[in-house]
Amino acid sequence: MIYDFIVVGHGLAGAILAETLRSRGNKVLVIDEPKENSASRVAAGLLNPVAGKRFAKSWLVDTFIPAADAFYDTLEVRYGKQLYFHKLIYKIFSSIEEQNTWMAKSAGGNWSEYISATYTQSINQPDVDDPFGGIMIERGGFLHVYGMLDLLTEDLLQQNLLMPERFDISQLQLTEGGVKYKDIEAKHLVFCEGYQVINNPYFAWLPIQPTKGEVLEVQTEQNLSPECIYNKAVYVVPEGEGRFIIGATYDWRNPDEEATPQGAEELSERFRQILPQAFKITGHWAGIRPAVRDRRPLVGTHPEYMQLSVFNGMGSKGVLMAPYLSEHFADALAGQTELMPEIHISRYFSLYYDYIKHQNQQP
Repeated sequence: MIYDFIVVGHGLAGAILAETLRSRGNKVLVIDEPKENSASRVAAGLLNPVAGKRFAKSWLVDTFIPAADAFYDTLEVRYGKQLYFHKLIYKIFSSIEEQNTWMAKSAGGNWSEYISATYTQSINQPDVDDPFGGIMIERGGFLHVYGMLDLLTEDLLQQNLLMPERFDISQLQLTEGGVKYKDIEAKHLVFCEGYQVINNPYFAWLPIQPTKGEVLEVQTEQNLSPECIYNKAVYVVPEGEGRFIIGATYDWRNPDEEATPQGAEELSERFRQILPQAFKITGHWAGIRPAVRDRRPLVGTHPEYMQLSVFNGMGSKGVLMAPYLSEHFADALAGQTELMPEIHISRYFSLYYDYIKHQNQQP
């Protein structure tokens, strides 16, 4: 059999792209080494339409959210299991200055679709430390990423469409009709390797910054409202019965996958600033995100080898971005549209030519 696509990597981005390509009738083979501490599997899967301290709408959020809702709804119907949880996000002001920044920002635009309330003082919810108030963000939530990946993985395995092994790039051959990997042929191959793309000789020139993130699971005697995610320097996702997921750290200096005492202490201290009470750590994980210098995804076909593409670089925004971008990329691969320039790897082609020049100068 000749496949239409080989997808290398089955984290969040690879899984959503593979599912999108399959839904269009393509024959898709996925190659992925099972790994419990991949960035996708340890992530809380947060979707937040308002970006950080800048109080700006996330890039293209009006486009991304409907596509994300439709994609996750379709999977939930297929598998008969809830995967995406629509939740309010209470963004707590850390200071009067931050409160003032929001008040000035909100005066200049229409936020009604995403902000349901602004509080200039505490909402007086028991055990929540919010003396400066905050904003209540609509249309957010979280995806059970590991649950979705498990379901899609089992589906692929049952149909013999997943090779659960490390991809050996030395076995890849570029052919006139596409690619050959061991004894498998395909018309096109897409790398969805996350930060591991830095070790890929075809795409190592892309400006990926491996960024470590650590996450805690804690147990307390209190139980915050399960209808709300809390955000103040870290996110706090209540999972019921006093259990919370807390994350995440950002560490680009030590991009390994080891959970550290320093990470646990940082997250614990941030948690105390939201919920100042005793708690017990019941889980601690670390993963590595594929961050990009301009905070835009890296999508597109190799500048020389048209059989090879990359779908990567969504960092902590994959839950929001991947459903729409996978459809957009599938359209581009089918010749039905041009990739939007903001995500196209062509913006970094100069790095590729520098990379090739350097490689040619090696003794």
